[in-house]
Amino acid sequence: MKTSPKGIAFLERHEGVVLKAYRDPVGIWTIGAGLTKASGVVVPKAGMQITRSEASRLLSLAFGRNYEPAVERAMPKASQHEFDGGVSFHWNTGAIKRASWVKAWRSGDWARVLSGLRAWRKGGGKVLPGLVRRREEEFRVIRYGDYGTPTTSPATGLARVVVTLTASELAAVRAGFAKLGYEPGDDTRGVLKDAVTDFQHDHDLTEDGIIGRATLATLQRRLDAVKQAAAGATGAGAAGAAGVLPEGAIPDLPAADWAAWIALALCLAWLARTAWNYRDVIAVKVQGRLPGTARFLRSF
Repeated sequence: MKTSPKGIAFLERHEGVVLKAYRDPVGIWTIGAGLTKASGVVVPKAGMQITRSEASRLLSLAFGRNYEPAVERAMPKASQHEFDGGVSFHWNTGAIKRASWVKAWRSGDWARVLSGLRAWRKGGGKVLPGLVRRREEEFRVIRYGDYGTPTTSPATGLARVVVTLTASELAAVRAGFAKLGYEPGDDTRGVLKDAVTDFQHDHDLTEDGIIGRATLATLQRRLDAVKQAAAGATGAGAAGAAGVLPEGAIPDLPAADWAAWIALALCLAWLARTAWNYRDVIAVKVQGRLPGTARFLRSF
């Protein structure tokens, strides 16, 4: 079987079609409609750009090579809409062979299909609202053939949103931009287009004024980095306050002071690891004064 045009549109609505490589919320390089190295057809990397037609070609290639055959084996005799929903799930998780909801689908137990789909809602170890919503929409595709509706045009001056957001998620997006210093404006129906393009410029994204997967993933990484930095600063302060290296020979250092220094060393190591994981965020901070360093940090 092949994914239908409606199935492709559904998947692209959730993944977005991004023509310049970006890091997803957990730092994996991504391009096109959610194409990562795991797709088997492309290896996204810093600075990579593709055309819209190339994005469609790569998506079709990945479907035919790795995804559609697996879904057809796992869901024999599926109707078109059931197959499309299965492809969307497998594209996002790679788990069509082991997901419990597939067995429930074979037996026609729709309550277990829904509960099984809902179990796949985490990314990077935490529940992601976008995945919660995606699993619900995939169930409606599989169960009823309901592919949903495309997003509507924005109000004048607001950025276009090309992924589905609830009112609470949109409010969180607005709050996120504001926290990072990008004024979202007074209209709670969206975010000012100028704020979005400024954010995209600062983060080496395509400056199209569109809130899609790349912009949301980068926003999430920035907010996560702020949270991690705050946690690290608190930990370092606590470790530093626990003991100060006394004058004299180190072998005479009391056990309690050794523990304090070990805690401080571990905290600094954690901070270094966090800085490496969020090197793309650091690039944003230093690009004004150290553009060469920013380019280096974004190069891998």
